[in-house]
Amino acid sequence: MEYKILPVGDSALTIIFGNSIDPEISRIVRVARKYLTKKNIKGVNEYVQTYATLMVHYRPVAIGYDELAERIDLELSQMDLGSDSLKKKTIVIPVCYGGEFGPDLPFVAEHAGISEEEVIKRHSAVDYLIYMLGFMPGFVYLGGMDQSISTPRLKNPRERLEKGSVGIAANQTGIYPLVSPGGYPL
Repeated sequence: MEYKILPVGDSALTIIFGNSIDPEISRIVRVARKYLTKKNIKGVNEYVQTYATLMVHYRPVAIGYDELAERIDLELSQMDLGSDSLKKKTIVIPVCYGGEFGPDLPFVAEHAGISEEEVIKRHSAVDYLIYMLGFMPGFVYLGGMDQSISTPRLKNPRERLEKGSVGIAANQTGIYPLVSPGGYPL
């Protein structure tokens, strides 16, 4: 397993496992987060998982960057990537397509060159992987979407989206957990 450890300001570092959105890289990041969390490294406050990195927030008065980077390097060298004992869970999320709940369905269909019914079929036919949370608390970035319905973000984001809105942007789906602005076609 290859990775780089780099400083992020004076109280965080990042472990870079790759540079793409990839299920295997995501699995490695998840395994590393779980593994390092169990090590209870002094001074570490939080691990934040992204697509291909793991950010480690720490208290510099408790542990310095160099000492922490060395400890993480040592721990990662002993980590067994095959021991992914993370419990996988499937969550079924009901989605309303079209009309007031999915006003951009015609745009997505036109962009993909297929019918609205086919967009629905393709969007709902796959299991999605939660790659990360971000942009706002609880916003899930879901990967695994059928590439044929990949759609660009809206040129002008909406000022208000309802909680639970499901959108498509580029090659992923996102679910808005709160009332908020947003640029994903719904």
